Amino acid sequence: MHRYALRIEYDGTPFRGWQRQVALASVQGAVEAALRRLDPQAPSIAAAGRTDTGVHATAQVAHCDLARAWDAFRLRAALNAHLRPHPVAVLAAAPVPEDFHARFSAIERAYVFRILNRRAPPALDAQRVWHVPHPLDATAMQAGAAYLVGQHDFTSFRASQCQALSPVKTLDAITVTVVPAAAGQEIRIALRARSFLHNQVRSIVGTLERVGAGAWAPHRVRDTLEARDRAACGPVAPPQGLCLTGVRYPVDPFA
Repeated sequence: MHRYALRIEYDGTPFRGWQRQVALASVQGAVEAALRRLDPQAPSIAAAGRTDTGVHATAQVAHCDLARAWDAFRLRAALNAHLRPHPVAVLAAAPVPEDFHARFSAIERAYVFRILNRRAPPALDAQRVWHVPHPLDATAMQAGAAYLVGQHDFTSFRASQCQALSPVKTLDAITVTVVPAAAGQEIRIALRARSFLHNQVRSIVGTLERVGAGAWAPHRVRDTLEARDRAACGPVAPPQGLCLTGVRYPVDPFA
């Protein structure tokens, strides 16, 4: 078998997340269907992150095994042809060693969450942003976010159905930036870590929204973290504002 890494972009709106599910549309299902047009015996693929329903990606990474060797350019073109009309695109394909694993070889994942902060609802980006009509203070949000950097027990920010063996994770970085938007502003929250708990990012964003709205003081984020209690967390932000924007490996398979 020949192993290939795939960098994949997708709009998560019509899918029930990345992971293949019986009788439900998934990104994994769409990519595997395209692969089996090339190799009917192709085994299941694995991805760096199992994004939830409605979550997008500009740089998801998956690996696949094929019976015959493919030129990377031709493999990308063939997969994209068979992925139509799904909102999924293979941006790059590259041969990798057989011990490369899209999930377990990854050393960092990056996400960006977009908040459209204005009174008027989004017309073009309705499925790409979280629309928050009341004013948000991005400086206060960054102050609250600072308490989360480093290694912590993130039980308060963990979904009840999370299957991770431990709630302890290391958040390498979190930044809150403001980008001008028509009739308002867009707040972008960027996070980097080796791995994340289920719903961790959206729980963090929902909590920071409470800080930005003035309902919480920034130090309450620290209190929430120390509580190690899901009930202490703010609301979970909706999925459409979240996007997987990068996966890093010891050696870039697409270099």
